[in-house]
Amino acid sequence: MSDKEMMQRNVEEFARLQDYMIDTDKESAAYKKMKRRYIELKVILSASDINLTELDIIKE
Repeated sequence: MSDKEMMQRNVEEFARLQDYMIDTDKESAAYKKMKRRYIELKVILSASDINLTELDIIKE
């Protein structure tokens, strides 16, 4: 998988994950697990010089 494909996959996963987080109770165990992945993806995307301003709708 090329770097471009990996970056696209991470952007898509980040967007999809945020959709799930919006529909989940913030106090639930599922939300807490999703938030860990959300943080991981933010770090990966930031390190790849992806501007998260438009992508990050959760902003946590």
